[in-house]
Amino acid sequence: MPRYALRIEYNGGPFRGWQRQRALPTVQGAVETALRRLEPDIPGIGAAGRTDTGVHALGQVAHCDLVRDWAPFRLMEALNFHLKAEPVAVTACAHAADDWHARFSATHRRYLFRMLVRRAPASLESGLVWQVRRDLDVDAMRAGAAHLVGHHDFTTFRSTVCQAKSPVKTLDMLEIEEARGLSGHELRFHLKARSFLHNQVRSIVGTLERVGVGAWHPDDVHAALDARDRAACGPVCPPQGLYLAEVGYPQDPFAGA
Repeated sequence: MPRYALRIEYNGGPFRGWQRQRALPTVQGAVETALRRLEPDIPGIGAAGRTDTGVHALGQVAHCDLVRDWAPFRLMEALNFHLKAEPVAVTACAHAADDWHARFSATHRRYLFRMLVRRAPASLESGLVWQVRRDLDVDAMRAGAAHLVGHHDFTTFRSTVCQAKSPVKTLDMLEIEEARGLSGHELRFHLKARSFLHNQVRSIVGTLERVGVGAWHPDDVHAALDARDRAACGPVCPPQGLYLAEVGYPQDPFAGA
């Protein structure tokens, strides 16, 4: 059976996360329903990561096996036709090797978190950003973030229901970008690692917000990390500002797609 790589964009607001669940709307369920309009007996698809309820994606990656040998462009067009009622789009499609796996072949994931800092309601960006109404000390937030880059035990910043075998991860990048425009002051958090723990990004951003408003000193982030205790974490921020932005592979499966 030919294997295909799919790059998928979605608004996670209407969904109960990526992973298929009985009787609940999920992104995986929507994509598999579209695929079964093309081939009713396809097996389930695999994905690079399982995003939570309300989390979005710019570059989720999945793979599927089909009986028919589709031209990738035609497969992408057919899937998008059947997905048109959902806030989901296949933005690239390519043939993949039989042993290529969207999750296990990946070398890194990159997440984007968008935080809008302004008093007025977020009318156009509602559901797409986390709105914070107090001014933030971005330099202090960057100083706090610096403590988290590198190889650490991230027990403090993982969910109590996280199923990862180890809390030890290497955070390769944590950068805070500022953007100012008519919509207000936006902070964009860019985080990159081979893999992430459950709720790790939202725990980190929620903690750094505490630094930004002056409730925490930047060095408190280091103390929280060293505590290796979930109770030492700041509040977990809401999901609507979080995007799975990119999944990296030794060779880009979509090069030339």
